[in-house]
Amino acid sequence: MISPVNDQLGQLAQYIIYFAAATLAISFIMFTLDFAKKASAAPLAGEAEKSEALYADSSMEYDSSEVRPQGRAAVAVLVIGSLLNGVAVVMRGVAAHRVPWGNMYEFCTTGAFLVTAVYLGVLVKKDLRFMGSFVTGLACLMLVLAGTVFPTPVGNLVPALQSYWLVIHVSIAVLASALFTITFAMAVLQLLQNRRTALLEAGGKDPMPRLSRVPSATALENMAYRINIIAFSFWTFTVIAGAIWAAKAWGRYWGWDPKEIWSFIIWVVYAGYLHARATRGWTGARSAWLSIAGYGCIIFNFAIVNIFFSGLHSYAGVK
Repeated sequence: MISPVNDQLGQLAQYIIYFAAATLAISFIMFTLDFAKKASAAPLAGEAEKSEALYADSSMEYDSSEVRPQGRAAVAVLVIGSLLNGVAVVMRGVAAHRVPWGNMYEFCTTGAFLVTAVYLGVLVKKDLRFMGSFVTGLACLMLVLAGTVFPTPVGNLVPALQSYWLVIHVSIAVLASALFTITFAMAVLQLLQNRRTALLEAGGKDPMPRLSRVPSATALENMAYRINIIAFSFWTFTVIAGAIWAAKAWGRYWGWDPKEIWSFIIWVVYAGYLHARATRGWTGARSAWLSIAGYGCIIFNFAIVNIFFSGLHSYAGVK
């Protein structure tokens, strides 16, 4: 028996999403101001020391001697925004009497929450505040899109989604996507740092002095590679779980549905990235571009396939 939805609670959850988006926008501004502030560094005599001063600590550990009020405030506001987002997602689930992952509105709000939650989790151990503008900007955009482009009233799931596999399959997929978002930001910064380093080594003037707050391109690449290994494992499980769910729902493991095809394409691109970097020596800009290409496939799968491609997975709630 399908339980009736609570429209009032669902509407309240949507209002909270608006507050969460506004809070993330404030955090984005604070992170941007923190990044724009030139890092303070005492003059160094040795050439090696001068080189080290061009980048933040490659270990990405916190420097207790550095005063960054905007950075600390940005993290504090992000915590508030992430909590508001999480509360709204839970309220949406309670209002619908199910997990809130049945349409584009719910995918956007849940995805934004996991992106910020994963980022805050990493911030506990590593100083990744230099990525704050990327993360908060993307999460804020997702919430704005949810509220303006994909607003969907609380409702029951279509029959194909009424399965415990929804919890298993979608939760891991969104978590993997959140991790891929972190590595995408690192890949972009890696390319910028690569260009900056090349110009400095050629004897030119520092074109992007604010990147002194960012670790070296090598440090970014190594960190992104380790995170991508974890995210790829999650995505592999996502594809396998989706095939098992498809067999239970439609009687076949694979049917060349657009969503299935693009999920596999994402897997292939990231598998190629990991293989090329581990065995073919694809480091530097080439590995960064492969990582960016993989994330581009994720965005295409989420924003284009869900909305414009017809198939058994056409339950985005916007058609």
